[in-house]
Amino acid sequence: MNKIDIHSHFFPRVTQAEAARLDAAHSPWLRIDADGERGHIMVDDRAFRPVHRPLWDPAARIADLDAKNVTAQIVCATPIMFAYRYDAADAAAWAARMNDLALEHCAYAPTRLKALAQVPLQDLDLACREASRAKAAGHVGVQIGNHLGPRDLDDPQLIDFLCHCARDDIPVLVHPWDMMTDGRMKKWMLPWLVAMPAETQLSILSLVLSGAFEQIPRSLKLCFAHGGGSFAFLLGRAENAWHCRDIVREDCPLPPSHYLDRFHVDSAVFDSRALRLLVDVMGVERVMLGSDHPFPLGEQEIGALVAASDWLDDAQRARICAGNACDFFGIAL
Repeated sequence: MNKIDIHSHFFPRVTQAEAARLDAAHSPWLRIDADGERGHIMVDDRAFRPVHRPLWDPAARIADLDAKNVTAQIVCATPIMFAYRYDAADAAAWAARMNDLALEHCAYAPTRLKALAQVPLQDLDLACREASRAKAAGHVGVQIGNHLGPRDLDDPQLIDFLCHCARDDIPVLVHPWDMMTDGRMKKWMLPWLVAMPAETQLSILSLVLSGAFEQIPRSLKLCFAHGGGSFAFLLGRAENAWHCRDIVREDCPLPPSHYLDRFHVDSAVFDSRALRLLVDVMGVERVMLGSDHPFPLGEQEIGALVAASDWLDDAQRARICAGNACDFFGIAL
């Protein structure tokens, strides 16, 4: 069965000197160990995250995909690359450079590797311009963070960006980043385990309850990573609140469940019971295979969860593993 992994990350061979052109103290770069197999994403001289070769080397990535029987993969920026905190012109130049490097990464195996672009989301005109430039250059969509500082996806500027993507037929993957925490989630990767799913649910509900989906064209192709976070499990809570409290529904003309056909999610939920709930809530046609490869919190055997979920039939597995992604991103196998 064909498998298209729509959620994976890359980080190019950015040197410390190149990163310093954006910001010597905070912009990320890649330090590769002497063995060439492992390394660290660095911020200045501080190690941010240990990584291994498939993150930056397309030959190693393809070898990994071959071992996992993955037909094709869509790569996108590691969120630390977003550069939303910087001057918009500097961030635009950085995004263009990272997007060109993403295409170079994918050029190693162009039928098997596709890229999502990053954009300087802090400036609407520059973000729209880079999204359209990247599409013309060969990217199959864009990835954005789920918020811009204190501004969630219902912010007028971010709604305008999504409207641009709808008009220009640019698919959008929303990825959680810069997770909410006041310092209590200090160990055990709790920001990733607790705040990351909450960030994603917040993104979805901010679009729903604000009435933003009433402003955004239905043609927008929108996907939320990590199975939509905690949204599917807590949809009933939001639905009940909409019916019971006028302050919940004051900007949203219809119950939250009415908007399930406005977005997709990936399958990165790691438990067959969770996947079953996700498919029950979203519909099989709105779930796409996603792994978070090549990070250790991702699905290590890409597609294993879908394959092991015996409540899915072969046609449903085929839709989740590849068919939905072909339609969403316009990919032909």
